[in-house]
This record gives sequence, C-alpha cells and structure tokens, in this order.
Amino acid sequence: MIKSMTGFGRGEAEEGNRKITVEMKSVNHRYLDVNIKMPKKLNFFEAQIRNELKKYMERGKVDIFITYEDFSESNVSVKYNKDVAKDYLKYLHIMAEDFGLDEDIRVSALARFPEVFELEEQDVDEEALWNLLSKAIKTAAEGFVETRIKEGENLKNDLVSKLDGMLEHVAFIEKRSPQMVSEYKEKLTNKVRDLLADAQIDETRLMMEVTIFADKVCVDEELVRLRSHIETMKESLINGGGIGRKLDFMAQEMNREANTTLSKCNDLEISDHAITLKTEIEKVREQIQNIE
Repeated sequence: MIKSMTGFGRGEAEEGNRKITVEMKSVNHRYLDVNIKMPKKLNFFEAQIRNELKKYMERGKVDIFITYEDFSESNVSVKYNKDVAKDYLKYLHIMAEDFGLDEDIRVSALARFPEVFELEEQDVDEEALWNLLSKAIKTAAEGFVETRIKEGENLKNDLVSKLDGMLEHVAFIEKRSPQMVSEYKEKLTNKVRDLLADAQIDETRLMMEVTIFADKVCVDEELVRLRSHIETMKESLINGGGIGRKLDFMAQEMNREANTTLSKCNDLEISDHAITLKTEIEKVREQIQNIE
C-alpha cells in the first residue's frame, strides 16, 4: 500500500488517577524528523518513544504532543531540608554579631528562605507509566497510519491516472515521428524539383539529406526509456511500500527524456504533446513529494 506523509492521530490512555494523551501530525520531509513535546516527568522515555514510532513511519516531519495528568491527592510531598535551615540560622547569628543587631529570628521567617521546604514528587512506577504511555502512543500511531494510508490511496489513484494520460502522449509521438520524416522527404523532393525544373533529381543525395534529418530528429530511444519509466512507476505504485524516494528519482529521469524529445522535435504537433508531457511530469513530481 501507498502511504502519504500527511497524517494525524490521537490517542488516550487512562488508569486510576492518571491520564496520558498523545497527538501526532506530519507533513512531507525528505527523511524522518520527529519532534516530541512532553512534560519533564516523561523525558526519560524519549528513546523508547522514538523506537516505538519507527514501527509506524519511515519518512516525514512528525510533531508529537504528549500531555500527562495525575489527579492523585498524594502525588507530591513536602520535604524539610534541615541542613539548609541550619546553615541559614548559623549565618543569621553571625550577621547579628557582626552588625550588633537583635536576634529576632522566628520559625516562620526561616521557613521562607529558599529550599528550606520543597515540594517533591513521589516516586512512580516507571514500568506502569510506560505501559500507560505506550498504549496512548499505539492508539495515536494506528490512527495516524490510517489517515496516511487513506490519503496515500487517493495519491496513488491520481498518479496512475496521470501516468496513463502520459502514455497516450508517448503513443502519439511514437506514431507521429515516422510521419514527420516522410513529410520532410516529400517537402524536400518538391522543393528540389521546383529549383531544378526539368533536371533529374539526385536520389542518392536526397536520401542522404533525409537520413541526416531522420537521425537528427529521431527520439526512439528517448520514448522507449520514457515509456519504461512510466510503466515501472505505475507498477511501483500498485505494489506499494516506502517508494517515495525511488519515484522521485524516476520522475527526474522522465523529465530528462521529455526535455530531449522536445529539443529534437521539428514538428508542431509533437512539440505540443512533449510540452504537455513535461507539464504532467512536473505535476507527478509534486505529488510524489507527499509519498512516504
């Protein structure tokens, strides 16, 4: 199957008083670029999160947003730092002696100094927290992949339709090219006959000129390669997989063959079809940028 690089997914996991929500969205990118925004409490899971995400995506710029809610009443506790309070008290005594001040130290005043009291989160069960987080990630990632597959199917159908249209233009040029040489031979013969009047035409020289012209405007090799690239791209789209980079390279080759065909042609009808081919190839290249 074909996957688009544009996707969105959301997942929630709840257990007891804890709830984790994961949202992910992506746009096209040459490689896999994952940006994760989450609470500090979950930072030590970052490597595990990235490894988990690789199961679901290969390319794209992906933004992950994780929120964590803990409704427990006892998830934090007050910590009394006795040593810190002792140091404050010692230096307050020294200050009183140095400046001849009354020692009016109260507990309430001492408690206001930084780090005498701290709020400390209680230890959590990392395994249980990861199980909750991984559930939310899985739900979000599965929805994310589903939207990518749906969009990828639309891209595939559109691209196959465009490629079929391109094959029609190639077929026209293949049919028209020999006719162009025949018409050139006829025009050249009539022109020479008019110039020489009743004199005999040198058939050998005439055929030599026609051969030179035919060789100059011959696009057989270019059309064979172009048709091959188009059919191979169609086959790749039908087979699916992570083919975005491969298709991008093939589109570049198709554009090169179309350019050569346009530069060689000496016929208005062929030129029109070659220009249309180039336009369609550019549309295909733009669409391919969205395929994983």
